[in-house]
Amino acid sequence: MTCQTYSLFVLSVIMIYFGRFGNSLILAQLQNDIDQLKADFNSSHSDVADGGPIFTEKLINWTERNEKRIILSQIVSMYLEMLKNTDNSKAHVRHISEELYTLKNSLPDGLKKMKDLMDLAKLQMSDLKIQRKAVNELFSVLQKLVETSTSHKRKRSQSQRGCKC
Repeated sequence: MTCQTYSLFVLSVIMIYFGRFGNSLILAQLQNDIDQLKADFNSSHSDVADGGPIFTEKLINWTERNEKRIILSQIVSMYLEMLKNTDNSKAHVRHISEELYTLKNSLPDGLKKMKDLMDLAKLQMSDLKIQRKAVNELFSVLQKLVETSTSHKRKRSQSQRGCKC
């Protein structure tokens, strides 16, 4: 995959994943809009390949449906932020933005979950007050972990039993 097709690939994954496009004509129109956006940003410039992809590589690590919703909602928000600073008088920019806003509205919890993850990363675990609170919550956290693990094993064994291979 060339660097020039990363945006199309990511947007296609996002939109197809969330069932936004059942119609290849809409996707083809969006591809035309993205091609025009690439021209606006001069994305054929040689520095685009430097450092590899910024989004598509990240998608590989997120495999579960709910996990993907989190990362894809963050990616959609980043595209919308980027397009905010773009000339919205152009039809292709408006069209891409509209499609992304529609997707964002179908992912209401993704940003909240991403914020929760970022808040966790900011916790100062060397702070004694934080440590006390964490120790107080340890049993509850372990209970949730065990419940989640048991539930996952149960689902897996049920799906194996259902198979008449």
